[in-house]
Amino acid sequence: MRRPSGTDGSLLPSLPWTLFALGFSVLPHIPFIPVWISAALLICATGRLYIERRRRRLPPASLRVVLALMCFIGVLATYQNITGVGPGSALLVVMAALKLMETRKRRDQFVLLFISIFLIMASLLRDQYIWSLPFLLVGVLITMTAWLRMSAGATIGIRRSFATGSRLLLYAAPITLAMWVFFPRLASPFWSVPIDTSRAQSGLSDTMSPGDISSLSLSNAVAFRVDFAGDVPAPPDLYWRGLVLHRFNGRTWTGNEVSISTGIGSPVEYLGGPVRYQITLEPTSRHWVYALDIPYEWSLDQTIMGRQNQLARRRPIDQRMSFSATSYLDYRLDVNREIRVNDYYRSLPENSNTETQKFAKKMHAEATSDANYINNVLKMFHEQEYYYTLDPPALGSNPVDRFLFRTRQGFCEHYASAFAVLMRAAGIPSRIVLGYQGGELNSLGGYLIVRQSDAHAWNEVWLPNRGWTRVDPTGAVAPERISSGIAGAMFGDIGASWGLSSPSMLLHQLTLTWDAINAKWNEWVLGYGPENQNRLMKWLGMGDPDWQKMILTLLGIVAIIIAAISFLLIYRNRPPPKDEAAVLYQKFASRVGIQPVTGETPYVFASRIRNEDNVSVDDSDRVTELYLDARYGPPNPDALRALRESVRAYSSA
Repeated sequence: MRRPSGTDGSLLPSLPWTLFALGFSVLPHIPFIPVWISAALLICATGRLYIERRRRRLPPASLRVVLALMCFIGVLATYQNITGVGPGSALLVVMAALKLMETRKRRDQFVLLFISIFLIMASLLRDQYIWSLPFLLVGVLITMTAWLRMSAGATIGIRRSFATGSRLLLYAAPITLAMWVFFPRLASPFWSVPIDTSRAQSGLSDTMSPGDISSLSLSNAVAFRVDFAGDVPAPPDLYWRGLVLHRFNGRTWTGNEVSISTGIGSPVEYLGGPVRYQITLEPTSRHWVYALDIPYEWSLDQTIMGRQNQLARRRPIDQRMSFSATSYLDYRLDVNREIRVNDYYRSLPENSNTETQKFAKKMHAEATSDANYINNVLKMFHEQEYYYTLDPPALGSNPVDRFLFRTRQGFCEHYASAFAVLMRAAGIPSRIVLGYQGGELNSLGGYLIVRQSDAHAWNEVWLPNRGWTRVDPTGAVAPERISSGIAGAMFGDIGASWGLSSPSMLLHQLTLTWDAINAKWNEWVLGYGPENQNRLMKWLGMGDPDWQKMILTLLGIVAIIIAAISFLLIYRNRPPPKDEAAVLYQKFASRVGIQPVTGETPYVFASRIRNEDNVSVDDSDRVTELYLDARYGPPNPDALRALRESVRAYSSA
C-alpha cells in the first residue's frame, strides 16, 4: 500500500505547542549561532504549520537530504569543526529545522521535543548565570506541556495540561535537590567541553598598541571579583598583575607566549605582612591569571609563575574559576640581577621614534642619577600640558614621538609606552605590565568588583639595590585614576574630562545589587564543589564525609522522597468513600442472603426477594423506599437515620 505523502491535519492541536517549545529552547542560542540557521528554523517552522493547515505535501526525501548536507557543510565552514558548544548547538537547531520537514506523526513530535530538551541543557554549557535557573524551569515546563498536549483529548484544556506539567515538576524538585546536594562532587569533570569559540571574549590581549586599553576601558563587564580575608587595601595598592611585555617594534609591545614562559620567576624578597583573598575569574579563553602584585602563593590548579613573575595557567580560563591567593604589597624583586649590555629590556628598534631617543639621552645626561632622571620624567608629565583621555587622537607612524611632542593626549598605554621608551633610550632596563588597577567595593556583598574598565598598563624599571620597581606614569598625569579608580571618577567632572559618561546613581546602585546577587549565586550554586560539599556534610553532622557515605545518604533520602510522593499520589487518587446508604443497603442484602445482580434496580431486587421465607414484604418495601430516598433524594439526615434504624431492626429480628 502506497504511503500517503500529504498531511491530514491531525497534528494541528499539538503542533503549535511543539513549535513554541522548540522556539523557546533556541532563544539563548540565537546570539551565538549564525543568522542563517535561525532563519532556517523560522522558515521551516512557518512552512510546516502552513503545510498542516492546508493539508499540503511534505518536501520529498531527496530535497531533505540535499538540505541536510548543505546545512552540515555550512556549520562546518562557519566553525571549522563540529565539536564544542557552538557547533553542537548549531547542529541541533539545524536538526530540528529539517526534522520539521518530515514530521508526520506524533512520534516525530516526540523527537522534536527531545531536541528541545537537549537545546535547553546545551545552553547551560555556555552560561550558568542566575537567569539560567528560571529559563531551565520554564523551558522544561513548556516542553512537558507540549508533550501532554499531544496525548490530550478534545475535552482537556490547556490549563489542565499546564497544571499537570507543573505538578510533575514539583514532584521532581525534591529529588533533584537531594541529588544536587548529596551526589559526590568531583574536583574535575569526567569530560571537557570546548568553549564556544564564536563568542567574543572581553579582556586584555597579549599585545599593546595605542588605543587598545582605552577602548577596553569603555566596557563595564566584570573581569573578576575579590573577597579579602581582612581589610581591603587602599586603591593605590590595588595593582592586579597580569602579563609583562618587553618586546617593542616601534609601535606595538609584545611578550613571551605564556604557554612556553614556564621558567622560574625572578627571586622575590617579600616584606611587610601578607594579604589573603579569594578571587573569582570570569572566563577569558586566555592563559594568564590576575593576582595582586606581587603573588606569593595560590590555589588554582595548573598555574605557574612565569619568568617575569606573572601567573599563567597551562589551560585557558574557559570557565568561571575561583581560587585563594596570598600576596605581598611590599617586596623587592630581582635585586641581584646582572644586567647585560645587550639586555633586551634596554633594546629599541633602529630608526624608530628617534626624536624621543635624542630627547631622553639629553635629559638623562642632565640628571645626576637614574632615580633623578625617572623623577624628572614624571615631573614633566605632571607639570607640562599632558592630558589623560579615553579618546586620544590617532598617532600614525612613530607614535611615541607624536604623542610626547605633538598630541600630548592619551590613556594609560600611551604614557606607559612613552615612559618605557624614555627609560630604554637612557639605558635603564624597562618593561610594561598589563593588568588591572583599582576596583569598586560592593558594600552589599563586601567584595571588590574589578571590571574591564579598570584595565591598566604601568611600568617596571630595574635599579641597582632596588631591583624591579613599579613606576606608574599615569599617576603623574591623572592621580585621580589611581587614588579613586575609574568607578570613583565616573560621577565627577574629572571622569567627564576623560571621556566617561556619568551614569544614574540609582541605576548604578541597582547594578551593584544585581551583581551582589550574582556573586552569591556563583558562591553557593556554581561554586558548590568538593570543598563546599564536604563543609556542608560536616555541618549536617556527617563526620569524615566520603563518597560511600554520601551515596548511601543520597539513596536513603531519595527512597524517603519517593515513598512520600507515592503516598501523596495514592492519597490523591484514592477511590471516593462509599455512600453510607449503599453500605446499609449492602448490609440488608447480606442479612437476606441474596446479593443484587449487576445492573439490578432496588425495585427489581425487592420483588425478587419477596418469595424468601425470612423476608416480609413490608420490611423489604420499607428498606427499599428508605434507601432510594437516602441515596438519590435530596440531602436529608432524617432519611439516612430512618434507613439505619430499619436495617438495624431487621438485622436484630
